[in-house]
Amino acid sequence: MGKSSRKVPGLNQSSTADISFILLIFFLVTTSMDTDTGLSRRLPEWDPDAQEQEIKIKERNIMTVQVNKNNEIHVKNGVINRVIAVNELKDIAKEFIANPEDNILLPIKEEYDIPGFKVVVTTVKHIISLQTDRSTSYEIYFKVQNELSKAYNELREVWCRQTFGKGWDDCNDDERAFAKAMYASKISEAEPKQYGTAE
Repeated sequence: MGKSSRKVPGLNQSSTADISFILLIFFLVTTSMDTDTGLSRRLPEWDPDAQEQEIKIKERNIMTVQVNKNNEIHVKNGVINRVIAVNELKDIAKEFIANPEDNILLPIKEEYDIPGFKVVVTTVKHIISLQTDRSTSYEIYFKVQNELSKAYNELREVWCRQTFGKGWDDCNDDERAFAKAMYASKISEAEPKQYGTAE
């Protein structure tokens, strides 16, 4: 008797796509994605006396530089409160930062230990607050920044010559770091506002 050739019926695959889709949804819903967001920081211990220990900046330590919508520069510190020309800003800033005459209206001079160097006397707590108007031109903004940078650079140059007997360009990395610590750049920029015309 001959062998009969019978065909094996194929599997019904009509629901395979549906099952795969359901499994995919299941894994998407149940699986948690490991996402890193924000910065990894440890908050300091809460100190109930923090408000009492908060250091307040005295008015004499702050110089405000406001640039209004008309690109006028208004400077206010202990000895000046007026509109100035941009080319006056560097010298005014240098006097404020260094306080060479130890003027009681300018930043307090106090001892500061420069790490790896020595204890110096400087205006370590001075701050230059730069405030601009939303309509201030980029050109005047960069000129103001440039004048403030030149003030710090010239003070560091003079200090290097007095301390190390050579200019900034001839100093090594450590000596430049000491000069930067002596006259640390402390320019605080506020969010632009509408200041109108300087008085």
